[in-house]
Amino acid sequence: MTAGRKGFVSVGDRRKEMPEIGIGVLGYRFMGRAHSNAYQRMPLFFWPPVARPRLVAICGRTEQAVAEAAVRYGYEGYYTDWREMIEDERIQIFDNCASADAHAEPSIAAARAGKHVLCEKPLALSAADAWAMWQAAEEAGVKHMTGFNYRFVPAVRFTRQLIEQDVLGEIYHFRGRYLQEGGDDPRRLFSWRYDRAQGGYGALGDIGVHIIDLARFLVGEIESVGAITATFVKERPLPGQPEEMHEVTTDDAFEATIRFASGAIGTLEASKVATGRKNQNTFEINGAKGSIVFDLERLNELQVYLRETTIQEVMGFTDVSVTERSHPFYHVWWPHGHIIGWEHSFVHEVEHFIRAVVNDEGVAPYGATFEDGYRALVVAEAILESAASGKQVEIGGGECSG
Repeated sequence: MTAGRKGFVSVGDRRKEMPEIGIGVLGYRFMGRAHSNAYQRMPLFFWPPVARPRLVAICGRTEQAVAEAAVRYGYEGYYTDWREMIEDERIQIFDNCASADAHAEPSIAAARAGKHVLCEKPLALSAADAWAMWQAAEEAGVKHMTGFNYRFVPAVRFTRQLIEQDVLGEIYHFRGRYLQEGGDDPRRLFSWRYDRAQGGYGALGDIGVHIIDLARFLVGEIESVGAITATFVKERPLPGQPEEMHEVTTDDAFEATIRFASGAIGTLEASKVATGRKNQNTFEINGAKGSIVFDLERLNELQVYLRETTIQEVMGFTDVSVTERSHPFYHVWWPHGHIIGWEHSFVHEVEHFIRAVVNDEGVAPYGATFEDGYRALVVAEAILESAASGKQVEIGGGECSG
């Protein structure tokens, strides 16, 4: 530290001494903003940070918009071509927040260029592409993570801990659903999300993969599915041409029954036409000793029922505030009872990935690797296959057959 103006002590030298890790982000809209916020907030709370994120560059096709995002989010500069960005030697982590059709090629190229890669879900447009991403990252020897941020919600991680500690006993049931509105309005304009070639699998790929991943994360591998899908709004008006309609080639909703390798059974459901539902991501787990209910719209809470308690008169579910400093992640935040929000899951996520990179630690089992992104899409494609055939589909546990 050096003295400057009277009473003022500069910490500039100390900041320069801290290790840095260069970040390059592809995509500047919804997820690009969420990830950028996480990199900004991470060293403020995870102190001292394993490394300070250096926001080197953000990339997007529309120069005016990406230039504005670079200033707004705090990046040193921007690119309009991801190929040029991955050549930037200042960047160690390539963070892919683009649409699903721009996941595979840039992420594979970044891995082969020696960048560690964090890629948003769904990992790719197909399980075969996700497999190729996973193999490329493994062959390059870089760290890789799929952006299943709900693994980093304190209540979800606490649920995983309780299961690992056998508090719930043998798991019998998992019921997961993710419901949103928006698609219920037939006047909503057509976008890439309604195009199989750009958006992937509709509700199944946009939000359904989250509950598929949570099912795998909390209960284990899924070995068979039976499912139906539906597209209720079959065409939508084009932006700027409201009289022109475009065919919708993705699903609006799906329902599935599943069997886990452990013998547990369950249901999965996702919908983008659940009128009135804003962002309800919820699951219930029933075990031999107890049950847990989680709802993202009450992110800091769990409903817990334990069959054997010290207070026998308490026979129903109890609301637990997952905000104690002993709960996952809460040691870096506020005094107990001071809740956190959806955006903080991304702070936990990027810190986990940076720590894995800097300390050469494993991303799994608590972070989702590209293997997890691949296996979620294997289940998603089995759901589509079952819906098309009307039959139960067995899910293999081996290599990609695509």
